[in-house]
Amino acid sequence: MPSSDTDNISRGPLTRRAFGTAVGATAATAAVGLPAASPAAAAPAGSATQEQPFRAARGRHSRRPNILFILGDDLGWADLSSYGSPDIRTPNLDRLGRQGVRFTDAYAGSATCSPTRFSLYTGRYPGRTKGGLAEPIADRSVGLDPTHPTLASLLRGDGYATALIGKWHCGYLPDYSPTKSGWDEFFGNFGGALEYYSKLGLGGEYDLYEGDAEYKDLRYYTRILTERASEYVARDHDRPWLLNLNFTTPHWPWIAEGDTAESAEIVRKIKEGGLGGLFHADGGSVAKYKEMVEDLDRSVGEVLKALRRSGQEEDTLVFFASDNGGERFSYQWPLSGNKSSLQEGGIRVPAVLRWPARIDPGQVSGLPLFSPDWTATLLELGGARPDPAYPLDGISLAGYLLRGEQPKERDLFWRVRGERALRRGDWKYYRGKGGADQLFQLARDQREQADRAAAEPALLAELKAAWERTDAGLLPYPKAS
Repeated sequence: MPSSDTDNISRGPLTRRAFGTAVGATAATAAVGLPAASPAAAAPAGSATQEQPFRAARGRHSRRPNILFILGDDLGWADLSSYGSPDIRTPNLDRLGRQGVRFTDAYAGSATCSPTRFSLYTGRYPGRTKGGLAEPIADRSVGLDPTHPTLASLLRGDGYATALIGKWHCGYLPDYSPTKSGWDEFFGNFGGALEYYSKLGLGGEYDLYEGDAEYKDLRYYTRILTERASEYVARDHDRPWLLNLNFTTPHWPWIAEGDTAESAEIVRKIKEGGLGGLFHADGGSVAKYKEMVEDLDRSVGEVLKALRRSGQEEDTLVFFASDNGGERFSYQWPLSGNKSSLQEGGIRVPAVLRWPARIDPGQVSGLPLFSPDWTATLLELGGARPDPAYPLDGISLAGYLLRGEQPKERDLFWRVRGERALRRGDWKYYRGKGGADQLFQLARDQREQADRAAAEPALLAELKAAWERTDAGLLPYPKAS
C-alpha cells in the first residue's frame, strides 16, 4: 500500500489482548482552515465535557482497525441528548461521542433506507446502480448486484473478516444477499421493516435469516441483534474485522419490548392483508418513540461493553449514525423536513466516531461529509483499494482524521424523485417538489427559511449547473407505469 494508506498503521493480526491505557490527551484548538462548526457544535447545556474543535492527533501508531459500523433506523438529527433532544436520554451514545468526535454536519447518502445503504456499501451515489433508484426497495425486482464491489468485499479481499447483523434492505433472496456481496456472515432481515416480535415483513412474510436460511426466534428483535453483535465482537478474532450492525430501531412499527398486545394487533392486521398494520399509522406516540430510542442507546451500550471486555476496544474504530432523517415522532429542531425529503431534516444525521488508538476524545467537527465518504475512509484505513472500474463518489477522510489534512472543497450531491440538493461549503442549492430553485446559507440558516436565490443569482446558477452535471452522469429514473 502507498504511504497515504498506511500512515503509522500496521497490518499485523488482531488477537485478543489486554486493554491498554485509556487515551487521555486533551483535544487542542481548531486546525487551521477547518470550516466553522454549526451552532450546534458547542456541547449541550449540562454536558460534563466541553467539546473542543477537532484536531488530528498526529504521529501515533496502530494496527489496522477493527470496524464496528452501527446504524440506527430513521433516527432524527436531534434525537440524541448530545444533539439537543430535551427529553430523550442517550448516555451510551453521548459517551461514545465524548470519547471521540461528534460530527454536526454529517449527512446520509440519501433520504430513505435502501438508497443510503447502497451509497455506504458501494461508496457511490445511489443513482449509479439500478437498485439504488428504488426509494426504497419494496419488491424483489432489484437489489445490490453481487458483482458490484462493496466495502465488505474490498476489505475481505485485503484480509478482513466481515459480518452484517440486522437490516439489509438491498434486495431479496434468491438473487440478493449480504453473503453474495462480500459479507462472510449475515444474521438479520432482508426487508425495510418488520414487526419486532413475529418478524413478519411488509408482505406478511417471515423475515429473520441466518445466512440464506430462515431462523426462528420470536423474542424482541432489538434484543436478538444486540446478543448477536455482542457475541461477534467478543470472539477471539485472529484478523481484523468489519461488523455492520444495522438496528431497525426506532423505525415503525412503534413497539417497545413488552408491548405484546400491540404486537398481536399488528400481526392480526398484517395477516388480514393490510399493509397499514406494519405502517402503524394509527399507533405510536412521542413517549413510545422516546422509549425505543433509549432502548437503542442501551443496546449500543451492551455491545460496547462486550467490545471492551474482549480487549479490542483500543484498536476498534466505532462509528454510529442514522440511515436518514427522522420520521413521525422524531425531534429535529432546528432543521426543516424529515425522512424522504432533501431538506436538512431528511438527510442530516447524528454521527459519532471513536478510535482510541488514533483519535483524541472530547472533540467536535463541523466538516460537511456524507455516507460515501465513510466508505472511502474505511477502505484506506483497512488498506484496501477501490476497484478502478467503479470509481468512488466519496472522499477518504483518513488524512483529515489522522494527519490534520484539510479536504479539498467539493460538492455534496443528492437526488430523489421530485427533489434535488447540493451543498458547497456553507451554501445549499435545493429544489423541492414545488419546483422552485432555492438557495440557503446554512451557517446562518440551518432551518432553510431565508431563501437567498434572488440575492445571489450567480451563485444559484453555478450550484444548479453543478447539480445538473452530476445528475447527467447518473442512471435516469424509470418512468412511472
